[in-house]
Amino acid sequence: MPVVFDLGAVVFRWRPEVLLSRVLPHRAATPEEAGPLVRVFFQEFSGDWGEFDRGTVDVPELALRMSQRTGLSPDEVERVVRAVPDELQPIPETIELIDQLHEAGHTTYYLSNMPAGYATHLERTYPFGTWFRDGVFSSRVRLIKPEPAIYRLAQERLALQPSETLFIDDSPRNVAAARAAGWQALHFTDPAQLAADLRSGGWL
Repeated sequence: MPVVFDLGAVVFRWRPEVLLSRVLPHRAATPEEAGPLVRVFFQEFSGDWGEFDRGTVDVPELALRMSQRTGLSPDEVERVVRAVPDELQPIPETIELIDQLHEAGHTTYYLSNMPAGYATHLERTYPFGTWFRDGVFSSRVRLIKPEPAIYRLAQERLALQPSETLFIDDSPRNVAAARAAGWQALHFTDPAQLAADLRSGGWL
């Protein structure tokens, strides 16, 4: 069975509160204090950042837009943007589950909302060809989850049969959209929970 992974916060570490408190400590000294700033900055990964994921906004324009909206300076926004790749580190337990899925006979893919620069960084830094047969990055197709069109495109490009495809994502909205497209889907909270769900569902 094809198994399609989201990347951020599923395969790769993604802790926006930690990121903002590290890069902008004068704005939020601790991850706990960074919560409100995270909500304003990323807008639940819609708005300005959503267009960055879509590939329709470049970094200078993103910095200007977000500066006008948040009160941060363009330099502060760009500092956050430049720091993201260091935050995106593989989650060892998820990589182990990918290996186990391969051993069980499944083929793994990815479907990720990811700006172009980050996508290229991840491909060049990590063994994507070992972990995944193929995948779709939002910025390269100008579509983002949870839009139905990106699931249709992934089905066509990756030759997926919806009812025979398992999708894994940390966003409930994206999971719901996959199920609406006819995919099987699991909501990811942590690798231990995912391992239990994969076993109880008969995938492992």
